Amino acid sequence: MSPTLHKTLPDREEDSAPPHSGLALVVIAAAQLMVVLDGTITNIALPSIQTDLGMSASGLAWVVNSYALAFGGLLLLGGRSGDLFGRRRMFRIGLAVFTVASLLGGLAQNDVQLIAARILQGVGAAIAAPTALSLITVNFPEGKPRNKAMGVYAAMAGIGSTVGLLLGGVLTDYLDWRWVMFVNVPIGLVVLAGTKILAEGERNTGGLDVPGAGTGTGGLLALVYGITRGGEAGWTDTLTLASLAGALVLLAVFLVIQRRSTHPMMPLRLFADRNRAGANTTVLFIGAGMFATFYFLTLYLQQVHGYSPVKTGLAYLPFSFGMAVAAGVGSQLVTRLAPRQIAAPGLLIAAAGMYWFSTLEPGSPYLTHLMPAMFVTAVGLGASFVPMTLAAVSRVQDQDAGIASALLNTTQQIGGALGLAVLSTISTTAANDLLPHASERFFQAAATSDLPLLAKAAEALTHGYTTAFLVAAALFIAAFAVVLSAVNTPRQKQSENGAAVHMG
Repeated sequence: MSPTLHKTLPDREEDSAPPHSGLALVVIAAAQLMVVLDGTITNIALPSIQTDLGMSASGLAWVVNSYALAFGGLLLLGGRSGDLFGRRRMFRIGLAVFTVASLLGGLAQNDVQLIAARILQGVGAAIAAPTALSLITVNFPEGKPRNKAMGVYAAMAGIGSTVGLLLGGVLTDYLDWRWVMFVNVPIGLVVLAGTKILAEGERNTGGLDVPGAGTGTGGLLALVYGITRGGEAGWTDTLTLASLAGALVLLAVFLVIQRRSTHPMMPLRLFADRNRAGANTTVLFIGAGMFATFYFLTLYLQQVHGYSPVKTGLAYLPFSFGMAVAAGVGSQLVTRLAPRQIAAPGLLIAAAGMYWFSTLEPGSPYLTHLMPAMFVTAVGLGASFVPMTLAAVSRVQDQDAGIASALLNTTQQIGGALGLAVLSTISTTAANDLLPHASERFFQAAATSDLPLLAKAAEALTHGYTTAFLVAAALFIAAFAVVLSAVNTPRQKQSENGAAVHMG
């Protein structure tokens, strides 16, 4: 999410839009929608994937995390590659990688193949997403044409998660879970064909921080694997300790490379500003809690409540509505209140919603428990995103504006992956404390119609999910504390010509 400047301009500026600008916008927007919705479209299919491929509870988290880590870990490098090697060229490469990976994911015969395909999808998305945004600046002149294009791009980012949840439900219910992957193939091919109308733009000079990308992403993968394995095999397990030690070494080397590199992937100077560091830390916590919400609620609705994938997708509509309403109100309040005056109450509201989730029981009703808890959590999160985005890019130098915005998206993805690794480990441990091998016993009971065991397993799984929700509430409280202590950006002022910053 990046801020766009909406100015009052003469209507005739629309005439300055290049030929085929409408088609160019469709191509860019379709690519953005495809990349964003893939972050949630697989969530609805998770129970079906788990049953079909025989995945463990901890292994299932990797279907989500592998994409998020590759996407978040390589996002900054992907944007830089477009600047150096040509935006349209890299956009095409990103789309091609994403499309091939989607085909491979749909054909996967085991969990290793599926997770490998999801990693490859994340690599393609990390190249396509930032170059799609930069192609708007190349293909649309400043003023009304560019503002309109930015608005559509932001809308795709906003509705992508909702579309992913609904589309994932429809495809899984009426076709097969594999179609949540296959659906990207025809879309990707059409978008690739349409890229010929896009202008390439000028290339920049400089270097590509491949060592930084390799050590940073590798360190995060090792860290998430170590956390996940620790919950399964124990924290004294040799491979667990080796993974965690490897993560520390790789991440330390990454920081050294960033400090010494002439063209670092993540300039450490961005964190010298207290507000920017605080905003990114806050978004890290928000991402951790939000990923957990989608993940555990999907499993709860389909496994414990027996919802179909389509019904699960529809059940999330209050969440999407709450996010949209709060984000809209937040974008209006940023000119009247300082970011922390909006985000701090929002995070407390989100924490209250997550605490409400932590009181769920196997038979909790949707209308009086799940739906209001969803709406409350979404309102809190929606109110927090806009002001934290403003704080993250406030007072940033012109040459760092793009990377500061991309860093925020990176932080959210990485926060989500790390949070889900920790929370899924906590959830599995809590469930197994009530009933050893709770997830496996649940599927065993369902297959043999052992109703007493099924009820006991459902109770254990629910206990695991609610424990994770309680920890997620604590993460939002931690984010609240960071906002109060580190973020003191002043309210967003309107410019002299009446322009105001609106968030997408």
